Amino acid sequence: MQFPAPDLVSSRRLLLITDQLPAPADFLLHRFLHLHLKQSKTAKCIILAVSESLERWKSVASKANTNVTHSESFHFIDVFDQHPPSEQLGEEHTNKISLKRIYDLLSVKLSNSRTNSQIPLVILDDITSLEWLGVSLLDLSRFARALRTLCVKMDAALVVRHHIVTPPEPDVLLQHLLQLCTYHIEVRPLASGRSGAVSGEVCVHLGPGMKDTNEHLISRTSALQYRLTESGAVFFDKGTSTGVL
Repeated sequence: MQFPAPDLVSSRRLLLITDQLPAPADFLLHRFLHLHLKQSKTAKCIILAVSESLERWKSVASKANTNVTHSESFHFIDVFDQHPPSEQLGEEHTNKISLKRIYDLLSVKLSNSRTNSQIPLVILDDITSLEWLGVSLLDLSRFARALRTLCVKMDAALVVRHHIVTPPEPDVLLQHLLQLCTYHIEVRPLASGRSGAVSGEVCVHLGPGMKDTNEHLISRTSALQYRLTESGAVFFDKGTSTGVL
């Protein structure tokens, strides 16, 4: 069974991925990259990396037979490399200016890709850690909204991952992201705990940024289950333990 569907990632869409500590969604971020580059060798993918290193992206991609090392379509932006020295700008301005530098760099890369008819994909791998590291909720909310507006303007798709620490109550940042997203992809641990056959489950909910439709939706009662392997993830219907990539 294939997940996600090929047309789930589409221009002007924000896909919000949420996960929990027992069921991290790293594998899904890498899967989005793999499928996007597989669809077209000229389709640009830009990673805004907070928690995943460049070597990690390269290693996982190679296991899926995707070479990003020499790919002109793969662009990696280390968020922490964009932080200006606080001793030059003042500690109180560091976060805001850092986010602006990231936004400006992304804007340039997306502008350069507009000559290509392929849809660019932007992945922010971990917005939650930015909050844990001291970026204010207000700045993060504005940053997320600015990213979405930029991707809509540039006909790009945007994927943002958020960690849920206190389920089932949504935190303030999550509430804001849920208002922005087109689809909410929920990666959840099994209620009974992780087993050797099943690593977790995936649900897809409609966000306010999408018109009423049943397309791509997967409810919690009919959640798609997955098993992690060395080369990626195997998906299968709930209640079974077999599947194909």
